[in-house]
Amino acid sequence: MSYLHPSIALLHRQLVVSCQAPVDSPLHEPLVIAAMAEAAIQQGAAGVRIDTPSHVQAVRQRLDAPIIGLWKRSYTGSDVYITPRFEQAAAIAAVGADIIAIDATLRSRPDGETVSSLIEQIHTELGKPVMADVDTLEAGIAAAAAGADLVGTTLYGYTAATQHLLPPGLDLLTQLVQTLMVPVICEGGIASPEMARQALDRGAYAVVVGTAITGIDAQVKAYRAALAEG
Repeated sequence: MSYLHPSIALLHRQLVVSCQAPVDSPLHEPLVIAAMAEAAIQQGAAGVRIDTPSHVQAVRQRLDAPIIGLWKRSYTGSDVYITPRFEQAAAIAAVGADIIAIDATLRSRPDGETVSSLIEQIHTELGKPVMADVDTLEAGIAAAAAGADLVGTTLYGYTAATQHLLPPGLDLLTQLVQTLMVPVICEGGIASPEMARQALDRGAYAVVVGTAITGIDAQVKAYRAALAEG
């Protein structure tokens, strides 16, 4: 951890807010996402995590804060969907993403590409640091070995190998922190300020919170379901 990209250094022990919305939600508008991001930064978040080129571009136009960019795309024959190929990484880098988030699980990738080749291409052709979203310790170790600048617990509980586990992956976080030399981000399932604090206490370099802050659609569904019980 001797050298950290300036965008990564700004996130140390800070909150990153994921500003995303389902594609069928009224919130899935670039200006709305940008407003969410600006509100988050105004209230003290150090950075934001943004999906799709149009949203990254809208946020970049309003903010100088670090943007962790990604582009969710699905390909037949692969379950990898967070920035699965270089073309998505290049698109979000072109409109202002500072850090490129990719799926770095051990699952098969589109066209047989590898995590290491994708990270190398992002480093050499885009000059951007990479956040590797993983689900297991093994995937985290492999991602760090492949050159990832950050490793996140993002996909814990969301893959076939971990679907029986419930985020947040605090135990995975602890294992990654103890094993890796690169910064580890806690992301996924952080539902309260207290949980975020627990993540920092376990050694998280930074904490990403999404649904609990910006997930209006999911939050309303959860409240409505609870009120309808019985």
